[in-house]
Amino acid sequence: MALIPTTILTGFLGAGKTTLLNRILQEDHGYKIAVIENEFGQENVDNEILVQDSNEQIVEMNNGCVCCTVRGDLIVALSKLIQQKNEGKLSFDRVIIETTGLANPGPVAQTFFVDEEVGTYYMLDAVVTVVDARHGMQQLDEHEEAQRQVGFADKILLSKTDLVDAETAKTLRARLTRMNPRAPITAVDFGKIAISEVLDLKGFNLNAKLDLDPDFLRAEEAEHEHDHEHETCAEDCTHEHHHHKEHGEHGDHPPHVHNHHHAHHSDDIAAFVFKSTRPFNTGQLDEFLGGLVQVFGPRMLRYKGVLLMEGADRKVIFQGVHQIMGTDIGAKWGENELRESKMVFIGKNLPKDIFIEGLEHCLV
Repeated sequence: MALIPTTILTGFLGAGKTTLLNRILQEDHGYKIAVIENEFGQENVDNEILVQDSNEQIVEMNNGCVCCTVRGDLIVALSKLIQQKNEGKLSFDRVIIETTGLANPGPVAQTFFVDEEVGTYYMLDAVVTVVDARHGMQQLDEHEEAQRQVGFADKILLSKTDLVDAETAKTLRARLTRMNPRAPITAVDFGKIAISEVLDLKGFNLNAKLDLDPDFLRAEEAEHEHDHEHETCAEDCTHEHHHHKEHGEHGDHPPHVHNHHHAHHSDDIAAFVFKSTRPFNTGQLDEFLGGLVQVFGPRMLRYKGVLLMEGADRKVIFQGVHQIMGTDIGAKWGENELRESKMVFIGKNLPKDIFIEGLEHCLV
């Protein structure tokens, strides 16, 4: 039996998740989707659609979608849906889980890799995060949950862009990209978005696709050069990279990718990239990555890499969520392809220098 692709839909209170869900549950898109709604949020899916007596937890919509209100355990809800599907009582081929506005999507994502029954029937497709363009900056400043939701995302939907000017939206986009260069950002207007922008994104597939925002990569490279340029800087040097390095040495704050304009928003959750055209020693890398995940796993939200290994003609792909890491052998390196390892780490206060130096030690 084919596994049922599941999307985690997250975003801060009032960002517009519910508007989006209402559209999915009513629009004629031809998909049979089961929506699991955590109902501890401040706002629920339109109550008029869900006029239901207290013991009826699953409601079928006119367009063939199913809405299931979860008052307890997510695993129980997923099991109940499968049971009803197997008995022929329900028909659905995709699931969307809406997390509450204050939720950390990490444990929800981990459920798909840890719980055996869930893993037998469902596969995690992607985490989609809705960010409110008007209040996003403030929410990211004040709430770690909002930062985590961005760090976990495979896709970011930017809502309420009509309520802010172009400069505000651009600044927010730049900040989101520094936190998570893996996730494409798409503006969404009152929940109006093609369903293909939400489903079948394959964010957790072990494939060689590692698309990173080109602006982020340029900024990373510039920072790398900047660091080398100023290694002999005097002690009273005011360059930002020194300011961040000092923190980084104590493991409090990693050096962030910054341009001077955004200096006042240094997020605890941020991303960095490691690249090398020298191959890795397999044993050393396995040991080092294992150690990283053991020590920093709780602070590592998402990480992924396409690796060049010593003596191997195929790519090695790895990715992970917190302490759970998976690897796979990928396609052969193309004859004219640049053979290069590329890794991205997104996490909370990760000591970038420890990661980079350690990885460099594992190169042949």
